[in-house]
Amino acid sequence: MDSLWTSEEIAAATNGSASAPFEVTGVAFDSREIGQGDLFIAMKGELTNGHRFLDQVQAAGAAGAIVSEGGALPHVLVDDTTKALNDLGRASRARSKAKIIGVTGSVGKTSTKEALFAALDRPKRGQAHRSVKSYNNHTGVPLSLARMPREARFGVFEMGMSAAGELAALTRLVRPHVAIVTAIAPAHREFFASEEEIADAKGEIFQGLEPGGTAIVPFDSPYRDQLIRAAEPYAAKIVTFGLGQGADVRALDVVPVARGTLISATLPDAELTFTIGHPGEHWVSNALAVIAAVQAVGGDLAAAGLALAELEGMKGRGARHRIALPGGEALVIDESYNANPASMAATLKTLGAEGSATRRIAILGSMRELGPGSNDFHAALAEPIEAARVDHAILVGEEMGALAKALGNRVDFTHVPDAASATARAREMIGPGDAILVKGSNSVGLSALVAALVGEG
Repeated sequence: MDSLWTSEEIAAATNGSASAPFEVTGVAFDSREIGQGDLFIAMKGELTNGHRFLDQVQAAGAAGAIVSEGGALPHVLVDDTTKALNDLGRASRARSKAKIIGVTGSVGKTSTKEALFAALDRPKRGQAHRSVKSYNNHTGVPLSLARMPREARFGVFEMGMSAAGELAALTRLVRPHVAIVTAIAPAHREFFASEEEIADAKGEIFQGLEPGGTAIVPFDSPYRDQLIRAAEPYAAKIVTFGLGQGADVRALDVVPVARGTLISATLPDAELTFTIGHPGEHWVSNALAVIAAVQAVGGDLAAAGLALAELEGMKGRGARHRIALPGGEALVIDESYNANPASMAATLKTLGAEGSATRRIAILGSMRELGPGSNDFHAALAEPIEAARVDHAILVGEEMGALAKALGNRVDFTHVPDAASATARAREMIGPGDAILVKGSNSVGLSALVAALVGEG
């Protein structure tokens, strides 16, 4: 594998000193992720000190480290390893000739990032790079930048925030040529006085745009004009996407098919018909944002359409599992990674569209970080649950008490305190032909329920 960084380059980027010459092919700050030839960044935190794991990462095959305390492993010595991580990410961005795309939003940013990576990488495998998992914060973003191969043609970086000012700092590190806001919704509402403030914070992504850059904005959002105003001082071009008349990238026809959705879309100077390998209106919106970005960076639209058709659901974000049961099988839709009011409503609508299901079962965990309006947000889920023709709901967590009260006798439900109780209840009642949606904030732990149902736990 080609060298990602040499010790000389690392030392120059971080203003450090190398103990010996070495080359690395990867970068990590989690000792559990270290592989052969990697660079280990020994971060210091409140609960742990990465320097304690230097022997462990050397045994795992690390080729070198960035440290502030020295050690036997070949290393670059710096004053502050956290600053060094940012410096390395900044140096990676400075040397790269790739077209860079930044993605944020209250919902859909990880899915859009993954779909966009697949679309850009489809013509030639290995030409695109993206942040992995949900590495979208003040440590994940510079790490993702530091991992970008020097020869990459495209880089896709997810950026998240839970407070004003965070995205402004991240986007100035990423310096995207294209910046996308997928949608605005009351995620992290606990930290903001209003959704308008959330839109302002998401709009910070445009502040890092490179000269001549493009801002991509959701046309159908009630905050469209607010986002456009946020982009205007920084973007040479603003592109909208959506279903409404007037969107620059617009779906003309949306037709459910056996394995997803068929879309006919119009773009500036082009038209495209393609299939998404996922059902649901929220995926239509994600796909339109992807197509808009691919066109903005001069990517291959035809290959992007093929990539969207090939997409499979990610663990915790739409993965679909068929589980064998006596007398048949059931469908488990894994949306267990996160939840907010908008994503809950969208995925419940997808569950409602499972027309061949014998029963529709929704296993819904509490939505966290919603602030003083939490009870109202939870209670408001009664309407999309009823609209989805849910036959039984398993409500998980204390916050779901407000929804239990709102449902009353409208929908059959069980309210349980935790994921373990929900797992026991689900195992009792699930039968062949059922479609089961599992969704909740990650801290509720419904991923363990999914693992138990599909035989992974």
